[in-house]
Amino acid sequence: MSVTPASRAMGVRQGAGFLAQGMRLWKHRPRLMLLGIIPALISAALIVTLFVVLVMYADDVIDWATPFADDWYDALRTTFRAVLFVLVLAGAAMLSIITFTGLTLAVGDPFYEKIWKEVEISLGGDVPEQGVGWLRGILDGVQLVLMGIGTAILVFVIGLLPLVGAIAGFCIGLVLAGRLLAGELVSRPLEARGMDRAQRRELMAEHRRAMLGFGACVQACFLIPLGGIAVMPGAVAGATYFAREALDRRPGADVPAREID
Repeated sequence: MSVTPASRAMGVRQGAGFLAQGMRLWKHRPRLMLLGIIPALISAALIVTLFVVLVMYADDVIDWATPFADDWYDALRTTFRAVLFVLVLAGAAMLSIITFTGLTLAVGDPFYEKIWKEVEISLGGDVPEQGVGWLRGILDGVQLVLMGIGTAILVFVIGLLPLVGAIAGFCIGLVLAGRLLAGELVSRPLEARGMDRAQRRELMAEHRRAMLGFGACVQACFLIPLGGIAVMPGAVAGATYFAREALDRRPGADVPAREID
């Protein structure tokens, strides 16, 4: 769909298309994309280790935290604690994905800066000279993790609802976590262009549906074992395509219409 003045806001499908566009760089620029594997591997190894430890000790922690259930019937107690176990793992999975993104972006800022700069160059026009910086990347990563903790808690609480809780918690967690990931990824190339937080929020608010589509697709890919490692470089590239398109669609932007796959 070409960009027209009457239709500047992007939809869910277009947002998802940016991730596909970024992933195509694996075919055209494999060496460039391999740079993004290094920080992703480091982050994944750390997070997987912590997740395995959680799985090993979650039962003991749940038993300790629910002494009131010790006198329940065996079947009821077992079912209750099994549900809590699943909810703890679901919340931890959401938190792990968000933590993975924040940690990987912080650790791999020099690598990902190379990727988004190459994307900017391929699109032409003004190219920022430098990224957000290593320290700022760490601070943004910490903030993302804190918001992820809030999302994980919400998923856990919703999951306690009878019958529909687990499914509703998963779906809501996917949407909320996806929006967090999209916001963090897309904000980086915008911040490199000197846009402050308020300006970035205003621009991204114009494309809420596209942010949802992009973020949900990234989040879904991260749920696949080892998916985050392969997808992270493509997500960074896709976020850069997204940011440039959003900037080009601003009223008064003097740019030619481009096709969005």
